[in-house]
Amino acid sequence: MNHLNSERIPEQFNIQKFQLDLMTWFQREKRDLPWRKDRDPYKIWVSEIMLQQTRVDTVIPYFNRFISRFPTPEALAGADEQEVLKEWEGLGYYSRARNLQSAVKEVVEKYDGNIPDNPAELGRLKGIGPYTKGAILSIAFNQPEPAVDGNVMRVLSRILYVEEDIAKASTKKLFEKLAREVISHDDPSSFNQGLMELGALICTPKNPQCMLCPVQEHCEAFHAGLEQTLPVKSKGKKQKIQPYYVIIAVNDHQEVLIEQRPKRGLLAGLYQFPMAPAEKRDIAQLKNWFLNEYGLRINHLELLGHEKHVFSHLVWEMDIVKASLEGGTLSLKRASWAKEEELQILPFPVSHQKIMQYFQESTP
Repeated sequence: MNHLNSERIPEQFNIQKFQLDLMTWFQREKRDLPWRKDRDPYKIWVSEIMLQQTRVDTVIPYFNRFISRFPTPEALAGADEQEVLKEWEGLGYYSRARNLQSAVKEVVEKYDGNIPDNPAELGRLKGIGPYTKGAILSIAFNQPEPAVDGNVMRVLSRILYVEEDIAKASTKKLFEKLAREVISHDDPSSFNQGLMELGALICTPKNPQCMLCPVQEHCEAFHAGLEQTLPVKSKGKKQKIQPYYVIIAVNDHQEVLIEQRPKRGLLAGLYQFPMAPAEKRDIAQLKNWFLNEYGLRINHLELLGHEKHVFSHLVWEMDIVKASLEGGTLSLKRASWAKEEELQILPFPVSHQKIMQYFQESTP
């Protein structure tokens, strides 16, 4: 069998039959997901942003709560950022929420709250890359625009036998070109969603269920017996490990010390308990660090436990310590004292939601 030349679709590939088989299967087997109830471009936009780097089962309750709280672009545009981050709390990658709100504000101001169906205008909105743009245009507006993410690249790499490294930007461009060549112009919404669904349910990263695949007859990798070896993906950089002490400092009023992270960078704008870099720092040094940083003296430290939090590019190894305070005046402007009920209102990242439990369990 002739393998695919990476610059074209193989001659024997029946595009029309492939489209029909894929879309027929999708219409029959598609999951009942809340953002599929209608073709509201706002809801599709929110769902696609939430689904980046996040499993469908995790997203569903977040999506329902978010749409209930912010049912329209106008509602989201007018909300306080802390409210938006609180509704996003636990989903991670919080820049997604900030970019979404920023872009929605532009839609309200510039397009009277109507999501643009023009590819150039839509693509200029903050946080909307080629995949999200293609998903919105195809699903909401039925335009034949490719929506290529990791799932779709995996499916197409097997169907069309593409051996290029999917970790490279040039390969993503290749798949966008190939997807544009095979997409249905009659029903691009079902076609793109079908590719996504196939990658999620059947053409999985490991042990694809080829015997259940609706497009098995079209799959070049299956016929070659190489479906397990594709896609080709080079390994990314090794995650950096960062050790920390996370300090639960409680005052005489049973208030706990918290601080807001900077407006830029990792977990920007969220709240956390004080974090001290733990490399080469003994307990005496930790007390000095805390005094210099916050203007407060620690009398005693008690180790409560250890937590690990994994990001895509780094790992936080966190020793949780409770501090009894000797005195002093809080000197760090971004830090403040909070009662337990206030912690439920402010947005905390998942790593510090775990630490909140230590505070609750250690406080009488």
